[in-house]
Parts: sequence; C-alpha cells; structure tokens
Amino acid sequence: MENKTPRHPIDRVASAPSVPQPGESLPGSAPALAAAPVPGPAARRGDAGRHVGSVRASLRASCAEGAVSELFAACAGGAVLTAWALSLGATPLVIGLVGALPLASQVLQLPGAWLTLSFGPKVVAVITIGAARLIWLPMVVLPFVRLTTETKLQLFVVVVAAAAILGVLGNNAWTAWMGDLVPGRIRGRFFSRRTVCMTLVGTTASLAAGMILDALTPRGWKGHALGGLSAVACLAGMVSVYLLLRQHGPRLDAGRERPRWGLIADAARDPRARPFLWYLLAWNSAVGLSASFFSYHMLSNLATGFAIAALHGVAVAAVRIVSAPLWGRAVDRFGARPVLVVCSFGIAAVPAIWLFPTPAFLWPLALEAALSGALWGGHGLAAMDLTVDLSPAQARPFYVAVFAAASGVGFAAASVLAGLVAVSLPDRFELLGQTWANLHVLFFLSAVGRAAAGFAALPIKERGALGVSEFLRVLGARAAGRLGWSPSS
Repeated sequence: MENKTPRHPIDRVASAPSVPQPGESLPGSAPALAAAPVPGPAARRGDAGRHVGSVRASLRASCAEGAVSELFAACAGGAVLTAWALSLGATPLVIGLVGALPLASQVLQLPGAWLTLSFGPKVVAVITIGAARLIWLPMVVLPFVRLTTETKLQLFVVVVAAAAILGVLGNNAWTAWMGDLVPGRIRGRFFSRRTVCMTLVGTTASLAAGMILDALTPRGWKGHALGGLSAVACLAGMVSVYLLLRQHGPRLDAGRERPRWGLIADAARDPRARPFLWYLLAWNSAVGLSASFFSYHMLSNLATGFAIAALHGVAVAAVRIVSAPLWGRAVDRFGARPVLVVCSFGIAAVPAIWLFPTPAFLWPLALEAALSGALWGGHGLAAMDLTVDLSPAQARPFYVAVFAAASGVGFAAASVLAGLVAVSLPDRFELLGQTWANLHVLFFLSAVGRAAAGFAALPIKERGALGVSEFLRVLGARAAGRLGWSPSS
C-alpha cells in the first residue's frame, strides 16, 4: 500500500491524475484546476542529470502557456460557446450535443496513450494541442461568409467536435510529458503556482469576453464580436504552440517498458475500483442531464447578459478555490469517501435552485454559485484522492483512462438525452399555477438523479476512512463549537 503524505489541497489538485469533473454551473468557463501526473518511477528517473537552466526555462514557458491556454478558453468556450450556438439558431438538442462532446471524447484516452507511446509525448502534444486551438480559424470568418444558417451551425459543431477530440489526445500526451519534465520534488508547488496564474488570467479574460459581447450585441455587431474573439483565441493558440516548443523534450528511454494493455480489463474488473466506477457512471449521467444547459438558460430565459453569465462562472471558481483548504484538511483527516458522499448529496440541491430564478428575481444565482463552488471543490478533491487510492501505481494510467471513459460515456449519453427531452417539450407550460420552461424539467430530473447517484457512493471502500455518519457528527460538533453552542444548551 502506498504511503499517503498530507499535502496542501491545491497541491493535491495539481498533482492528481485528471478525471473529468463536469457540472460547473457554466461548463468550460470556470478556470481549470489543471492536473499534473502522479509521480512515478519513470518521472523520478528523469529528474537526475537534467540541466537545471533548461528545466527552469521550460517551467517558465509552461506557466506562460497555461495562462495563454486560459485566454483561448475564455474566447472559445463557456459563455462565448453558448453565444455562438444561440447566434446560429441552435436548439436545446444541439446545445446538449455540444456540451456532451468534451466529456464523450474522454473515451479516446486509450488511443491517446497509444499515440503518446508510439510517437513521443512532446510531438503528439504540440501537434494535437496546436491543432485543437487553430482549428477555430474558420470561426473568424464564419459570421461574414454567405452560407445558410444551417450550414454554419453544422460547421460550428464540427469545429467543436474536432477540437474536443484533439484536446483529449493532446492532454494525454501533455500529462506524460510533464511527468518527465517537472522534477517530482517540486511538482506540487509548481502546478499550484501554475493553477493560480491560470485562474487569474482565466477570470479576467472571461469577464472581458462577456463585456465585449454585451457591449457589441445591442449595436448589431454580435457577429463581429464573435469573429474577433475567435481571432484572439487562434492568436493565443499560435502563442501556445510557440511556448510548447520552447519547453524541454522528455528524456529518451529506450528501455522503458511498454504497458500491458490487459491492465484495462483488470481495472474494470478490480473489486475495489468497481463501486467507484459505477458511481462515476451514475453521477456523470445525472450531472449530464443539466450541466450543458445552465448558461443557455441564463442567456435565453433569464436574460442575464454575457457579462453576468461570465461573472457567475468566476464566482463559482473563486469559491471552489477558497474552499479547497477546508476540504483538503477534511480529506486528510477523515478520508475521501465521506467527503465524496456528503458533497454528492449536497450538490443534488444545485440544479433544484435553478427552478426559482426569473429575469426579475436573480438573487438565487448568488446562493447557487456559493453552494456549487464550495461543494464541487470538495467533490473534486475527494474524487481525485479516491482515484489515486483505488488504482495501483504501475497501472494508474489505465485506471484513470477507465474512470474517464465511464465519466464521459455517462455524461455524453445523458446530455444528448436531455436535449431530446427539451425539444420534445413546449418552451413554456403551466403546472401548479406556475409557468415553467422546458429546461426546468431537466434541472428537476438532474437533482433527483444526483441524489440517487449519491447512494451509489456508499459502497465505495477506502482504507482508514471515517464513516459518513461519524463524519457528519464531527462536522456538526465543530460547527456548534464555532457558534458557541453546546449539547446542553
């Protein structure tokens, strides 16, 4: 059994393998808590004999590339992506499909691993990441070419799908590359600093993109704004390729063992990992019923504007980062399983809150942002710790790939199904004396599904973890102590 040394929670987020965590209130708009590979034998061998100056220059370039990648994401994702869909007349079904693509593409983690092993991580990362960002070039001129709206929408979906696929392949190679490049003794500190840098750039760029859309759309320049943002995204993509090329390549290791692909089946059959695998499938299916539609609901039904939509995503990300130290200490002291269970049941309330806001009654969104950010922060840390705890070190890449595939399949299938449900319902209908939108049905179903998926977390086993009831009693006692209460009062 591996020894678990307590670390700062942001370091844990940075150094844990990346398992998709969908369900941000604005998918793709909140700054990413970028994940780095778990230290392994190959990474430690690569630490020795590396030229210190070259490594330092590469790490500086990596930080800059992370910031530039957030600029790209702000100009080609989140609220901007929804703005593109709305401007091209996308239906809820198309919105669901677009939202499903990044998670559905996670099934390509396995062929991504094969590409990385066959051609080398730096080559694959530079080509695929560069292509994933530069493929947005047609979107720069799309608002100005004489094509039917239907053709433009089809091109938009193709670009998003290709970018998602290339992004998964690139992330797989980049993870292997960074595992060799970043010395294990500073990995947590480096990626925590990189995460902070990315967060600052991402929040600023997201707000700026939203303000630009709000300012230019009423003047009839929405197409100009979207084309301009795509141009900035492509420029950021070119800069990111340059910065990737500036980074030191991985050490060649002719004796490195090729993995045994039968480990994939072993991961799926592992009795310790199987409950977590089923949980990920159920959880992401429930999340997928609503996650792709929050920003669409804000813009089309609540008329918030793009800046407010971006600000909401920033608030979720900020609360998530602020709450990370508290959840990190809880995971270190009491285990990841009780935190995962409690956060799962708590997050079930998030889509239910979306049943209440109206264009004249938006304050519940502030409550939702605080609750969503806090609970998703704990959920992400707990899920990542369980990923490490339930996967043997030598087979961890395959376990991570299987977990990612289960998450992606569940989310993608549910997101497309949700789109079909939305288009089959009237845009507005009366029930219990109230007027409801078709998306409210998805939010209700997602809340019920998340609560049901919370029960799927109960069979998960974790060595040394506190029971859920004991964990709740400890939390209650500590909260009462902070408020000055006592059992006798």
